[in-house]
Amino acid sequence: MTIKRVGLIGVGLMGHGIGKNILAKGYELCVMAHRNRTPVDDLISKGATEHNNPLAIAKNSDLVILCVTGTPQIEQLIYGEYGLLGAVREGLVIADCSTAEPLSTVKIAADVEAKGGHFVDTPMTRTPKEAALGKLGLMTGGPESVMTRIRPVLECFADTIVHAGAVGSAHQLKLINNFLSIAHAAVAAEAITVAAKAGVDMQAMKDIVMAGGAASVMFGRLINVPLSDDDSAAQFAIKNARKDLRYYTNMTEQLPVTSFLAETAHQITVMADNMGYGDRFIPRLIDVLMTVNGVKK
Repeated sequence: MTIKRVGLIGVGLMGHGIGKNILAKGYELCVMAHRNRTPVDDLISKGATEHNNPLAIAKNSDLVILCVTGTPQIEQLIYGEYGLLGAVREGLVIADCSTAEPLSTVKIAADVEAKGGHFVDTPMTRTPKEAALGKLGLMTGGPESVMTRIRPVLECFADTIVHAGAVGSAHQLKLINNFLSIAHAAVAAEAITVAAKAGVDMQAMKDIVMAGGAASVMFGRLINVPLSDDDSAAQFAIKNARKDLRYYTNMTEQLPVTSFLAETAHQITVMADNMGYGDRFIPRLIDVLMTVNGVKK
């Protein structure tokens, strides 16, 4: 069955770019009401239609894409009042672009499959800028036949698509990827804080770090904070980093595998959230550590 109608739940920073590119490639798109009307109204102006609950989205879609915060929100969308599960039928595919707990993903997939549909994990990498450009990276978990069927839609907003394996494997990979990114950010924030307190020239630090083995994409983004007070290169909220690291450590505990560094990075994000930085972008971990250490910005 060819995908013609796409539903999108979660029209936020990332979801808006996803929806815009799906519409641009000629697919029918319906979206669910969002607390921030601006991206919803923009997609409607471009030809999307709007429904006010998940059940209606599923009834009017061949493929439903979820782009929400995490597992509690996903489970509510599936099992809650007017949930997606009530409209699952033969051939319907639900693709979860969120960052979620793999065990929940596997359970949802089994429940959806029992009604003739498919639930696959398709979490994202990169930023809202790449979402708008149609250049996200996707990890996918699910049957090859299902992934082949929905791939033309995924290619509307992603230029890198990697199949990780069975359902749940993409969410495992995403948690590992996010641990690496967030831990790199925590390390970079500490290094920059130490450099600031020691009086090291920040431009000199950038030049030497980015020219050698200590270089990382995340350091290159965070160093913009002391250089120009710019945190826009990593538009990822600290509270979401906190959530993702907890999902990661839940996974390592279930395996079980030690995760000392993840626990440390997680506690840094907890501290930042408790200090009121939860809605700020992750480069602001620098501000948190400077405050804790009495460093003047």
